[in-house]
Amino acid sequence: MARHPFLPLFSALLLVTAITKSEAFSKTVKSRFPGHNPEKLTHLHFYFHDTVSGDKPTAVVVATGPNTNSSASAFGMVAVVDDPLTVGPNITSEEVGRAQGMYSSSDQKTFGLLMALNLVFTKGEFSGSTVAMYGRNSVMSKVREIPIVGGTGAFRFGRGYAQAKTVRFNTTTGDAVVEYNVYVWH
Repeated sequence: MARHPFLPLFSALLLVTAITKSEAFSKTVKSRFPGHNPEKLTHLHFYFHDTVSGDKPTAVVVATGPNTNSSASAFGMVAVVDDPLTVGPNITSEEVGRAQGMYSSSDQKTFGLLMALNLVFTKGEFSGSTVAMYGRNSVMSKVREIPIVGGTGAFRFGRGYAQAKTVRFNTTTGDAVVEYNVYVWH
């Protein structure tokens, strides 16, 4: 079958027409983004209350693996949480927000959690804003560092890290109080 001599020229014209009429998928914004004052560092300090026992637990195991109960690290356990965040280490101190999301035991050898939590602030200057925390929590370490990967509201474009330090852990109930120092660039 013979090719028409104008076919390559027609194809090229069709391509050029299609390209010039398409709209851009993305655009680089060189000026400040509306509603965002970039590069401010905020330090947040609060206590995280993880209650797995009693009538009103704030962390509930929703899944386990076939060997979770026989595993020294509870490998395969997944918990959904809605833990209070307070100003002081006592549960009766002022609540400033909630840690909402999940954590799972993701290490077969040592007790290490994968944390996927939103820190939802309900009081004060940051009420209505959130910080997204996602990463490994080596629970048996004295101080752990977990990445901050985003945020909303005042913490839009947030990034940084959280340092977690266990204040109290009840080996019988599994309940814990953890001190958090969170540093967020936003």
